[in-house]
Amino acid sequence: MGGYVETLEYGKTMRYSEESITLFPADHILGAAQVLVEDAEGTRIVYTGDFRLEGTPVLEADVLVMEATYGSPSCRRPFNTNVKDMLVSIVEEGLKHGTVYVFGYHGKLQEVMQILHEAGLRVPFVAPERVFQVSKICERHGMRIGRLLRVEEKDVKALLEQNQPCVAFYHMGSRGKVGRGNFCVYVSGWEFDVPCREIADKEYVVALSDHSDFDGLMEYVRRSRPRLVIADNFRIGYAETLARHIQRRFNISAVALPKR
Repeated sequence: MGGYVETLEYGKTMRYSEESITLFPADHILGAAQVLVEDAEGTRIVYTGDFRLEGTPVLEADVLVMEATYGSPSCRRPFNTNVKDMLVSIVEEGLKHGTVYVFGYHGKLQEVMQILHEAGLRVPFVAPERVFQVSKICERHGMRIGRLLRVEEKDVKALLEQNQPCVAFYHMGSRGKVGRGNFCVYVSGWEFDVPCREIADKEYVVALSDHSDFDGLMEYVRRSRPRLVIADNFRIGYAETLARHIQRRFNISAVALPKR
């Protein structure tokens, strides 16, 4: 199969027949983008993709298609704690005991690397091959993650075996397979009551999310001022719930896409 692909920078408009497409930043993982489509009549259709409101420009829309991962009133983060500072403090405390294992998904792991690097941690950062390769791609595109070593290297293996102070970054799928008995930190967006909780001795869950909570989603709708909202139902989330609340609060049409 053949085809044509054009790479778009943020803010650059591509025209196709009588429509135009422009990408705008979305504060999520590296490269996340919102999509604005405008037709010949000037109708603005916006697809947000996944986003965190704090760093995402709100686009005015006639039709707004938006994520609904945390689209329920039960998904609110009432705490005002600086989660990034708390994450740094927890890792620093763990380093007093030796190696700290950080578990998360691709994208969020690299965000943690950047947070710790910018906080001035000067211990080795290590990761298995897959996480290492993803991290290097992120680094090439502007993320500052510091020096990262492969856990497969002989010297790095010795660090881990001897429980020396370093930070080991593993995909969440490795949870329970590595780091057992060590200081472990799990970064998750599915935390709404407290910014950090201890789930076992030397095991912590930190509420580091790259998705807006319910209030953030509703605030985007308020600022965007659409005539119609379509809640994306592609992944696990609350599309139907979000659509109902948008209708009630803003008195505009809102529907959920059928589940995949």
